[in-house]
Parts: sequence; structure tokens; C-alpha cells
Amino acid sequence: MTNRTPTVIVFDVNETLSDMSPLRERFVEVGAPATLAQAWFAALLRDGFALAAAGGAAKFSVIGPHLLRQMLPAGELTGSLDDAVNHIMAGFAALDLHPDIADGIRLLKEAKIRPVTLSNGSAEVARTLLTRAGLVGEFEALLTVEDAPGWKPVRAAYEYAADACGVRPADMLLIAVHPWDIHGAAQAGLRTGWLNRLNETYPPYFEAPTYTAATLSALVAQL
Repeated sequence: MTNRTPTVIVFDVNETLSDMSPLRERFVEVGAPATLAQAWFAALLRDGFALAAAGGAAKFSVIGPHLLRQMLPAGELTGSLDDAVNHIMAGFAALDLHPDIADGIRLLKEAKIRPVTLSNGSAEVARTLLTRAGLVGEFEALLTVEDAPGWKPVRAAYEYAADACGVRPADMLLIAVHPWDIHGAAQAGLRTGWLNRLNETYPPYFEAPTYTAATLSALVAQL
């Protein structure tokens, strides 16, 4: 694989760009334990991955509310189940970027590298997030697997992004906090950058990232 600077940087959105920790408070506000937020998101990804592995797909906005209805403790909620589900899902529109993102994006633009997003969620969630941060105009495209054959980490999702950007997969680099996303992109021929904000150990059963850093600026400096 070539070591030259990538033409396009593809950003995962949920947890990579967005700080999802405030969603825990949303669970508490409706009467559920904060720890349920992580379990719910993991279940959401599980079902999206299962659909993709079987050759199907469903929207994030369909899977997420359905699982909330199953997992929220109905007898302990402060209001109705419908209100609880709507309150939690609305939290995505109120999230902010991680503090390391803005400076890293500016460095990419100075280097004339094209940033895009590729989310398992909707493009509108990415648009709202980046608009709140004043950075939406810095991104060339906000891509979603809703327009691809399946969710990441299936190969077709990354190939869709390459086609949409008019480049080869080898000319792209995916940046994500999720090792499963790094592995999927690497299998599709992309280079990869792992944002390891929490000083975690990378799983040895996934293909290793091309670059690793604790912040986006530090990762961009390696390109």
C-alpha cells in the first residue's frame, strides 16, 4: 500500500467526531440508568451489523427507537415510553464535537486534503453536529450508509464513499475511534487512522491501523 498523502479523509461520525457522553444524562432524565446508554448503542450497532452481514439494511433512526422501546425500564420512567424514546433520540441533535476535532480539520484544509463524513447514521445528524461547531462548510460531502448497500464495516460501504468522492479506495484514509471500522476500511483497501483518545489496547484480531494518535491534530501531523 502506498505511503503518499491521501486525497480524501473519511470521518466516522458517532463517537469519532461527536462526543456522545451527554446521551447518558438523557437516559437519567427519563428515569433509566446512565449505563443503559452504552448497552443500547452497542445493541444498535449489533443489529445494524447483523443486517449488513446478511445482505440487508435498516436505518439507524429505525433500529435505535425500536431497541429503546425494548430496553428502557417502562415501569420506572418519569413519563411515557414514547416521550422517553423521543427525548433520547433528540439528543443526537444536541451533541458537540470532541475538542480535538476543530484544529485537526483546519490542518487538513491547510494541507488541501478533502474531508468527508461516512456515518452509519443519517447525513442530517452529521450536518447538525458540524453546523453547531461552525465547520460544516469545511467538509466536501456528508455521506451516509443509507445511500450504500449496507452499514460499515461491509466493504460496499467504503466503496460507495470512494465512488461518491471520485477516487480509489487506496487514495482514501478513514479516521475512526472504532477498531471494527478501522478493520472494515482496511479490508476495503483504505488506509486508516485510529483515534485512541482513551489509551486503549487495539484488538489483535483486527487489521492494525496505518496511523494511531490520541488527537486528530497529532494524527494529521503523521500524514
